Amino acid sequence: MCFSFSWHFLLALFTFVLFVSNSTFAQMNVIDQCWRWNPNWRSHRLELAKCSVGFAGKMINNIGKGVVHYKVTDPSDDPLNPKPGTLRYGASMIKGKVWITFKRNMKITLHKPLLISSFTAIDGRGVDVHIAGPSCLLVYKATDVIIHGLRIYHCKSQPASLVMGSDGNVVQLGQVDGDAIRLVTARKIWIDHNTLYDCEDGLLDVTRGSTDVTVSNNWFRNQDKVMLLGHDDGYVRDKGLKATVVFNHFGPNCNQRMPRVRHGYAHVANNLYQGWKQYAIGGSMDPSIKSEANFFIAPEGSKEVTWRLGNNGDNVLWKFYSVGDLFTNGASFKQTGIGGAKPNYNHEQSFKVANAKLVKALTSSSGILKCSKTSKC
Repeated sequence: MCFSFSWHFLLALFTFVLFVSNSTFAQMNVIDQCWRWNPNWRSHRLELAKCSVGFAGKMINNIGKGVVHYKVTDPSDDPLNPKPGTLRYGASMIKGKVWITFKRNMKITLHKPLLISSFTAIDGRGVDVHIAGPSCLLVYKATDVIIHGLRIYHCKSQPASLVMGSDGNVVQLGQVDGDAIRLVTARKIWIDHNTLYDCEDGLLDVTRGSTDVTVSNNWFRNQDKVMLLGHDDGYVRDKGLKATVVFNHFGPNCNQRMPRVRHGYAHVANNLYQGWKQYAIGGSMDPSIKSEANFFIAPEGSKEVTWRLGNNGDNVLWKFYSVGDLFTNGASFKQTGIGGAKPNYNHEQSFKVANAKLVKALTSSSGILKCSKTSKC
């Protein structure tokens, strides 16, 4: 009888654990399901590169033969003569594929913008890494870059200066705005699970012909201008811009640009909008935006999600399209243009957009993750 009781108890316990595990897995979005279930993720860090979706596609060019595993051990920063062990040395001085991790928790004060070379992955999982300004991250004429698991804040504008550029070449930078992350003529960039806030200008700018960008699982908060896609109204090269904005948490205390799009195309899906002041999604110069299955919580003031600049606001060239969005607290969405502004993803870019009712669960881990040394993230 005692044996029978023990057997049934263990079976019930196993069933309960399996149920809880499966429930937790089900609440993860498609990117996190790809790697977070594995308690041995530290031994398989590079598998992360296969988990991206959207216009960045899979980041498999960052892995494979010849990857340099580089560990940051020194939080100091020398913009012109980076020391081995510092973040700038790993991001700028090493040619080829570089996968950067961090030895311990650290706060890095960047004295000049950090230029990130092509085929570089900055992976902050497992530790608490602060990039606390005054300068922050710049991806300039680079491709195949992953920025994951960083806390970035207090970025300030900087005057023109010399800095160590990509692949160990000194470059002259003009004046830069105070953005947490800025992409300039960059391609195939994945920005995932970062926490960004309190910067002088914006949190993310994608400019000057940058394209094939996925922005996922980030937490954007306490900011006026959040995300800009497209340099300015006169920069027509940004008509080729394609960006996926998915599984992010916007707010609290965000004002506008979540995102603002000029010229190009954005697929904005399964994001949580915890209010706004001026607007959530806006644009100028005939952009195309598909807003799909987002969860909008309107503030007490402005209820309208969208904003348009210019006389073309009612022109059929504009495509501000909402499908499956969930509007609460009186939120509303003004659709413009003809057609659904489809992303037309290829096989490696495509993903299933979840029902908007699941967005709160799917974005509950947005921002940096607290990853234990002995268990799953």
